[in-house]
Amino acid sequence: MSNRKSFLGLAAAAALTAATTSAVFAQEVTLRLHQFLPPQANVPALVLDVWADRVEEESGGRIEIQRFPAMALGGTPPELMDQVLDGIADIAWTVNGFTPGRFPRSEVFELPFFLNDARAASYAYWRMYESEMAETDYAGVHLLATWVHGPGMFHTNTPVRVPSDLTGLKIRGGSRMVNDLLTRLGAEPVGMPVTMIPESLTRGVIDGTTIPWEVTTSLRVPELVQNHTEIEGPSLYVLTFTLAMNQDVYDGLPDDLREIIDRNSGLDLSVFAGGTQNDADGPARQIAVDRGNNIITVSADETQQWIDAVQPIYASWVADLAGRGIDGQALIDEARALMAEYEASH
Repeated sequence: MSNRKSFLGLAAAAALTAATTSAVFAQEVTLRLHQFLPPQANVPALVLDVWADRVEEESGGRIEIQRFPAMALGGTPPELMDQVLDGIADIAWTVNGFTPGRFPRSEVFELPFFLNDARAASYAYWRMYESEMAETDYAGVHLLATWVHGPGMFHTNTPVRVPSDLTGLKIRGGSRMVNDLLTRLGAEPVGMPVTMIPESLTRGVIDGTTIPWEVTTSLRVPELVQNHTEIEGPSLYVLTFTLAMNQDVYDGLPDDLREIIDRNSGLDLSVFAGGTQNDADGPARQIAVDRGNNIITVSADETQQWIDAVQPIYASWVADLAGRGIDGQALIDEARALMAEYEASH
């Protein structure tokens, strides 16, 4: 009997050791993904969830990505990058413009009338992150993707066709570059996170907002204003986005799980995200059309007066960066070359 007990004890111990070894081998990881929009908005639904689902699937369930929309982990949108740095969130999607001037090199893509294609710009942004920004603007954090949205435009309570139509209007801007643009066009810029737009329009705090078509749906903008001004040709403006991961969490992943993160991140994810966000403009625009809203399209021939009005932003931005020891003109030249490289191959 004692031999049997001894054997059973050894068997139990062996089973426990095997289970423990298996658990250690599995190394299951839970990552908290924090962002500022409701879960049904286009970026969470069409980009972040797609990415997270793929990572979970390829890891065989060893990686779980918990999604926390609408600032569910607390704090405000401008705090998202610091939440990643501080470990409050493992991953966060954020708008660089939430913290004006903090990421100066990425602002090259926010210059007015600078780019034609969100995919090309997102490609160039990632390439420049690797070469110019990883150890400067984004030191201390591991970026998973960088991208821009489709063409930014005006959504206002009165029609806007020429720059003078903006005179005196209080318009929400999403970055210091957009606020500079609004000032030069005669508007009064009002800085606020995108999530504050519906209430601010309803209460009359602002007369309109600058956002791309795609985000108007989750914010109900076509219900709150009836005028939308889109400009043909290069984008009036765009904002830059980052999907950032805590560096220590990334470094602490088992090699095979880190490889899964790497394989699903970087250049391809950046281009996918920018392109997906751009492509969501069309369905969102159709909602405004179906409501009978007034959609004003500024033709390419009419655009020059807009370009002339905001062209001085280039010189002031280059001068501002020079004061920080950064060659802004070199960034402009590099971004243009990389966007052209992408466009030539697609």
